[in-house]
Amino acid sequence: MAPKSKARLTPSTKSTTTSSSSPPHPFKPAPAALQPFCATLPPGHVYITHVDPRPSAAKRKLFLIPIGINLTVIALFVWRVAHITPYYLALAMSMLGHSNETTLQTADLTWAELGWAVARRAATFLLDFVLGVFVWPWPYEFFVGTTGRGSPVAWRWAVGFRDREVYVRRSRDGWDGVLRKEKVDLFDSEAAEAREGRDAILSRVRTATAPMFMQQKTGYLTMNGEWDLDWRGMVDATRLVDSKEIALEAFGTVVLLHHAKFGWVSVDLGNGDNAEQDERRRQVMAFRDALAALGKEDLFFRWVEMIQFETDQPGGFTREKQVVAAQKIRDMFKTNGVDFDGLWKEAVGTDGLAGRVNIKSGLSAVRSQNALVQAARDLEVRYYPTT
Repeated sequence: MAPKSKARLTPSTKSTTTSSSSPPHPFKPAPAALQPFCATLPPGHVYITHVDPRPSAAKRKLFLIPIGINLTVIALFVWRVAHITPYYLALAMSMLGHSNETTLQTADLTWAELGWAVARRAATFLLDFVLGVFVWPWPYEFFVGTTGRGSPVAWRWAVGFRDREVYVRRSRDGWDGVLRKEKVDLFDSEAAEAREGRDAILSRVRTATAPMFMQQKTGYLTMNGEWDLDWRGMVDATRLVDSKEIALEAFGTVVLLHHAKFGWVSVDLGNGDNAEQDERRRQVMAFRDALAALGKEDLFFRWVEMIQFETDQPGGFTREKQVVAAQKIRDMFKTNGVDFDGLWKEAVGTDGLAGRVNIKSGLSAVRSQNALVQAARDLEVRYYPTT
């Protein structure tokens, strides 16, 4: 059985002719099971939910790092306030005409002394400005929150640490602005602004849900310049799971956004409930761990990058190109002293991928090479079926 083609995270050409009764591909109505959760979300943003299965002990250790950093910042800030407050009070009194140690008697100072005094005060003002405007918001955001959507401490206080936790990412203001423009319909196939907005959303969703990214990052570390964690959303999701209104599995990598006409919609990631695909991913990650144990983990990422590069080339990833790519992979591993087939069998326990032909003794050379290539492709281009 030849591997199914995996298309990119881009809207298909059918979008322009999709019936107005349903969202255009790759959008679809949000899962009915998630409607209670969607009701808690403010529209105007893109949301991504997923379940982090890492052990609670690891999450606890990770969370101790920002706690320590922010407590240190608070302690230093309190010390700075206690140290500098008398100085600013003295300056204020001097400005009101009460002479004190901060008053500059310019007639008694040389130009060099006056310049040095002014420079010192300017540096003090600048330091305290930076601390107040740029540093203080860190612990404030961590303990209190500034977005109205909770804070990390409030989230952990309500949820605790669990082996399986729901994480909810929210798009940061800026690139998702098209969702908040009343006169712009995101699904308008003719409007340039809507098309650009769709492209921006889909490209960022593709990056944010890439299997490699999800495997390498704990839920807490999925925050970046484009995505923030919605702390209140995670508390609400956990509450709904605890009350058994929504099953935990329903939150597994779902993209949600609100549309004026269709309400809450999701993005078809093309994952489905494919147990074989999950098993293939598990096998590939076991292979990565085996390479890491040999100090050769860089080979794993070079392997995936090579397949991603070949997939992006003009003309598509044809069968002939797959054969060539597979041979390049084998040669690359051999050059670095690794027997691909032998290590795969040792790490995974089989000669091939789940649901695929045997890598070493497949029905034909081409199909066995395809299985080898598909292992890497399953980590990256797994989004929309081509049309």
